[in-house]
Amino acid sequence: MSYASAAALQAAVYQRLMGDSAVDALVGSAIYDAVPPGPLPPLYLSIGPEDVRDRSDKTGAGAEHDFTVSVVSEAAGFQTAKALAGAVSDSLVGAELLLSRGRVVDIWFLRARARRVGAADQRRIDLWFRARVDID
Repeated sequence: MSYASAAALQAAVYQRLMGDSAVDALVGSAIYDAVPPGPLPPLYLSIGPEDVRDRSDKTGAGAEHDFTVSVVSEAAGFQTAKALAGAVSDSLVGAELLLSRGRVVDIWFLRARARRVGAADQRRIDLWFRARVDID
């Protein structure tokens, strides 16, 4: 098992989302690894936690990355957040991501959870994806 391609996968996911026209139309460049200090936009994406499992076999090293992309919205309802979540899913599922280390074999949607959070009554949708990565 190797965690060696985790940073490369996150960078590729970020680049994919930043370069997607449908995502850009909804959220612009408000895509974060760590939420910056100060006022936040009313709608943004956060690339979040991940779980990684060894998927090495006799042909080589590999890992399965389950990672989240969270949609956070200050809107009164879920409509805008769900539109952005759909654009994120469309952008990532089956994407051919180019990694600086390793190779994405496939990427697919696992699940989502939409809920209200916090005292400000934010809307948050956590999207879980799985990427199978072969490691060089």
